[in-house]
Amino acid sequence: MLFNSFTFILFFVVVFLIYRLPLPWRARKVWLLGASYFFYAAWNPPFVLLLAISTVADWFLARRIASARRPGKKRGFLAASLAVNLGLLGYFKYAGFLIDNLNQLLSFLNVQFSPSPVDVILPVGISFYTFQTLSYTIDIYRGKMKPWHSFLDYALYVSFFPQLVAGPIVRAGDFLPQCERPPDVPRDEVAWGLSLLLLGLFLKIALADGLLAPVAEAVYDGKGVPGFLSAWFGCAAFSGQIYCDFAGYSLCALGLARCFGFAIMENFNCPYAAAGFTDFWRRWHISFSSWLRDYVYFPLGGSRKGWARTQFNTVVTMLIGGLWHGAAWTYVVWGGIHGLLIVVERVLKRVTRPLAWKTGLPVTLSAALFTFALWCFVFVFFRSRTFDQAFMLMGSLTGLPGGGEKTIFLPFADLLITGTVMALLLAAHWFLRDRSLRVVAEKTPGWLRSLLIAGMIVGIAVLSGEDRAFIYFQF
Repeated sequence: MLFNSFTFILFFVVVFLIYRLPLPWRARKVWLLGASYFFYAAWNPPFVLLLAISTVADWFLARRIASARRPGKKRGFLAASLAVNLGLLGYFKYAGFLIDNLNQLLSFLNVQFSPSPVDVILPVGISFYTFQTLSYTIDIYRGKMKPWHSFLDYALYVSFFPQLVAGPIVRAGDFLPQCERPPDVPRDEVAWGLSLLLLGLFLKIALADGLLAPVAEAVYDGKGVPGFLSAWFGCAAFSGQIYCDFAGYSLCALGLARCFGFAIMENFNCPYAAAGFTDFWRRWHISFSSWLRDYVYFPLGGSRKGWARTQFNTVVTMLIGGLWHGAAWTYVVWGGIHGLLIVVERVLKRVTRPLAWKTGLPVTLSAALFTFALWCFVFVFFRSRTFDQAFMLMGSLTGLPGGGEKTIFLPFADLLITGTVMALLLAAHWFLRDRSLRVVAEKTPGWLRSLLIAGMIVGIAVLSGEDRAFIYFQF
């Protein structure tokens, strides 16, 4: 059930209207939980069992962690939680990848090995709710929180449908206290939630699917080698597409949650205005990057074991982040390159620390544009299906010859559309770089807000392209 479908709109209206009835708070939470499981079952009903297994297992294991007196028993129950969650995630997401690589290794060693192919369907959202349940048990193991007293609240935390299948990755300590008492949801809060939902759908349907996806696909999926200009515009189009797609989903999730009286963390904060990759990863997929920081980077030692070890921990964390995105070496390389870029950035900052001009507006703006260009360049590994395709596109981006293959040239209309959309997107990010979207919206004259809302509705109706699932559903 896609947010950008009439089926979901009908589903949301029914769930919201019944939720707003003067029912006991517990009954309303039961209704939300049932609606969330129905929402997930609409994708593939049997996979509801995986969601339930993860929920029940971590509920009981977390309580055993808290009640265990010996550190060894605590570690044992935590290991059981890791085994259940990472075991399910590993089988459904990485089993085929591991077997393929094992087969290649054994073939290299001249060992005959013919495993049966692993053909499993990736359960949508498993990477997201797995990280949520793991953060709950790990926080209890660390003593940062106590086991929650209500299984209903905890089950709703894991399965809350607005952010269930593509985040943000919500922390139990942020969500569960909101389940204690019924929220007061005034009309203006519902209106703001619906505005975020509309903005998210506009980014997804009109910009990502309608305008940018066809350009990105012409370059990445076309038969031939794109020319220099076409390659850059195609890569920029994909960067815009995935931002509008994923940030659009996150805005929909925030808006829907607001309508039910729940506040969940923002997942994007104008990443294309970031000056450097350290800044970028504080603004892109914030719930995921903060999860990696707290549950991977810090356990590795963080920055407490010397400068060299800090850089090593950074690269390892980003490698794991790349692998989380998909079972392919291209994702691992993409994550590793980002880790190395952050390390290089730290080295440059140490060298240029005495230079006062490095914090000025011209330098910050130049750094932001350079960061975006380098993001587009490295993003080739994320979007390409193979290393051969990635290197071919990188050759086009650097102006190297295409080896005699057919050259792809984007039509002028595609160049114009991509250039206009991306220029407006980057300008919007720069304008909102240090501003709150809600504060800006509240200061905007009513007539202009109405005009923008009408424009987004018209854009959704007129510019909608081919129906596409949200990109991060595959992760």
